Order: sequence, then structure tokens, then C-alpha cells
Amino acid sequence: MSDAKARVVPVGRVPDSSAEQRLLEIRHEAERRGEVKAIGIRPSGAPFPQASPETGYYGIPLLKQPSWTWEVPLYFFTGGAAGAAAVMGAIADYTGADRKLVRDARWIAAAGAVISPALLVADLGRPARFLNMLRVFKPQSPMSVGVWTLLGFSGAAAATAFAGFLAERYGPSLPLRIVENAGQAASLAFGLPFSNYTGVLIGATTIPVWNQNVGELPIHFAASGVGAAVGLLELMGNDRSRALQALGMGAALFECLEGLRSESSDHSHLDPLKHGLSGLMVRTGGVLSGPVPFLLRAASLLGDKQRSHEFRRWAAMASVAGSLVTRFAWVQAGHASARQWREPLGIAQGEKPELGE
Repeated sequence: MSDAKARVVPVGRVPDSSAEQRLLEIRHEAERRGEVKAIGIRPSGAPFPQASPETGYYGIPLLKQPSWTWEVPLYFFTGGAAGAAAVMGAIADYTGADRKLVRDARWIAAAGAVISPALLVADLGRPARFLNMLRVFKPQSPMSVGVWTLLGFSGAAAATAFAGFLAERYGPSLPLRIVENAGQAASLAFGLPFSNYTGVLIGATTIPVWNQNVGELPIHFAASGVGAAVGLLELMGNDRSRALQALGMGAALFECLEGLRSESSDHSHLDPLKHGLSGLMVRTGGVLSGPVPFLLRAASLLGDKQRSHEFRRWAAMASVAGSLVTRFAWVQAGHASARQWREPLGIAQGEKPELGE
């Protein structure tokens, strides 16, 4: 009888003493070694899937790479900048700041309110899929909370900018004032979580480089959004504002500290942030978001008015570019982390784990 036929288990077989003895040996082996090297039983003709450590069962890897395309990291960027700009615009209006600054901040928020849903729908493929996400509200789901935050922010930011535009063009009126004030209050309430909820969203996954940084990603994305919003406002001609200068330096300083934290850590789950294409992108985004704008803004405080103006514009451009690269870099790091699934599981690269482990 061949070895293959010897392993076929007849239907209704009654275990005998030899089977019981073999089961006892397997138990002792498991207690002693922590694993069993015995060949499992495969009934003849059974539809069991062929598996490997690289592909798992049915060709599905242990960790799936993100299926997102370029629309999602761009959505992260526009949402972060728009949410931060809405908060800045509301605070500037409440404190009686320059009206141009308030107006520009509102238009940045309104532009993000239009572009962000479009990017999300483009990634989903059909508008119906976006509408399906609004059927229920799940507080325990970052995705559900995020899509409802997007909906609230988009309506509030668009209404605020539109009402303010009509009031400036045709004169103030009570209905426009009500819409403008209510929309501004709502955009302030929704803008702060909208600028950083994407950090919570990707942290609530099994991708190691995201999951292990879930405590830092929301703050990191918020600071990056502030830097981008400040940069956009300064490029629109608000580069004389001391408040924007202070916010820009604060965001850049935080990005410097975030880079130092990442570089000083030796955890294996942070490897995608230091090596390969994702590491290059993360470091490029970090330098453009942190040291470069911080040094340029510091230099602008020491030079004359003309040089100070130029330094702040270069700092603004670096902050916007750094924020954009950072979002793409973190998504790229997620791809790399999903491919390197052995390290977070403590499995050596050359080792082939047992599929039953």
C-alpha cells in the first residue's frame, strides 16, 4: 500500500490502541517542543486549499496591502489643510483679525470641502458606495465617524464661504449673517477632527507601521495640516501675520520632534519609515515639513523686511510640499509594512513557519 493511500482515513473508523498511542506521542511532542512536526491527514479528493507562507490560503497573503490609489493620500492632504484652515479662519474672525485672512481661510476650507468628497468618491469608484456609508452612524468605527465628519464639514465650510461672499458683494443681511455665523461655528467644530481623523483611521488597521503609531499619527497629521494651511494662507498674501508665523514655527518644530522620535527608535515596525522608497519619502517629507521651514522662519525674524518676506514664502512652499509628500509617504510605508509581515511577528526572514502556527 502506498504512503498516500495509507493516510486516507476510512469513514466511520473506530480508533484503536495504535491510534491512541500515536495521539499520546503527538501530545508529548507538543508539550516538549511547542509544535508538532507530524504530517496531517488529508482525505483523498478533499478540497483543501494549497497554502504557502508567502500567499497563505487561497492565494491571500497574511497581511493585505492597502488597495488605495493616489486619490486617498491626496484626500488626506486636502482634508488636513482644509480642516486646519477652517479653524484658523473662525478664530481669526472671532478675534477681529484681518478680513483678508478670514476670507482666504474660508475659501481654502470651502475648496477642500468640494475636493475631498470628490477624491473619496473617485477612490470608491461609484457615488452610491459613498452614500451607502451614510446609512448608519457607528461611533466605534473611525471610517463611519470620518465620513459623517466630512459631510458636516463640507456643508458648513461651503455655506460659510458662500454667505460671506454674498454679504461682501451685495451687502449684509440678517439671513446671510445667520448662515455665515452658523456655518462658521459648525466648520470650527468639524474642522479640528476633520484635519486629523485620517491618522486615527489608518492606525485602526493591522498594518504594523500604522497600528504601532496610532498614538502619534493623529497629532502628526494635525500638525502637518496646520503647516499646510499656514503655507497656503501665506502664499495667498497673508505673509505679514504674526499669528501665522507663530503657528508655522510651532508646526515645524513639532515635525522636527516627530522626525527625531522616529529616527531614534529601533523597533522593527518602524523600518518602512527609514528604509527603501517609503523611508526616502518619509524623510523627504519630514525635512520639508520640519527643519527647512523652521530655519527659514527663524531667519525671517532676523533679516530686513524684503528678505523676511522671501524667507516666509519659501518656508510656506516647503511646508505645503512637505505635508503633501508626508501623506503619500505614510501610505507607501503601509505597503512596505504589509509586505514585511515576518518582522512584526518575530519570524526570521529565511525561516518558513508552519502553516498551523
